[in-house]
Order: sequence, then structure tokens, then C-alpha cells
Amino acid sequence: MQTDDRSMKDLLSDLSTSTTTLFRKEIQLARAETSEKISQAATALGSMVGGAILALAALLVLLQAVVIGLTEAGIPAGWASFIVGVVVAAIGYALIHKGTHDLKASNLAPDRTVNSLKRDAQVVKEQAS
Repeated sequence: MQTDDRSMKDLLSDLSTSTTTLFRKEIQLARAETSEKISQAATALGSMVGGAILALAALLVLLQAVVIGLTEAGIPAGWASFIVGVVVAAIGYALIHKGTHDLKASNLAPDRTVNSLKRDAQVVKEQAS
């Protein structure tokens, strides 16, 4: 069995240095994860913009369907425009819904960093004991 002959001062110094290094690494992890979450938010925003553009296109097609339907009462071209408008509106809704879901606060929280910090705090407590 090997004994450690370091003084209490050396041990506390090592603990302090290790803790400082640990927290620096945790900050680096938090920065990396935050960057990842910002990228995720940008992608979600892109989905929302795409959904909004498709929703606008749907509105235009639906308005065209109403105009055709009113001017040509009963002509299939109006109903065709209506069906196309409903499909485009559904796609737009799906994109907007996905984007808003991806932007929820729970999806943007830095979960890995929080869990890692909890583990590190537990290790520090155990080391200090």
C-alpha cells in the first residue's frame, strides 16, 4: 500500500487547482452547448419562416380558388385551386408547428452542462470530505 506524504497545504492547493480547471472546462462545455442551441434555434426559425412563406402562398391560392369559384360557379378549376390551397396550408401549418416546438425553452436548455455540473459538484464534495 502506497501512502501519500503530501502536506495538507499541498492537498488543498491541488484541490483548488483541480476545481479551477474543472470549472474552466465546464464553462467551455457551456459555451459549446449554447452555440449548439443557438444553431438549433436558427434552424427552427428557418422552419417558421418557411412555414410562413408557404402559408402566404396558401392564402394566395385559396383566394384564387374563391375568385375562380365565384366567377365560374361549379367549374372544377376552382375546386382544384381550393384543394391545392388546403394542402399548401397544411404543409405551412406543419412547418410553423415544428418551429415553435423546437423553440420551446425546455428544448433550448443546456441539459448536458447542467448534468455535468451536478456530477462535478458531487465529486468536489466527495473530494473535500
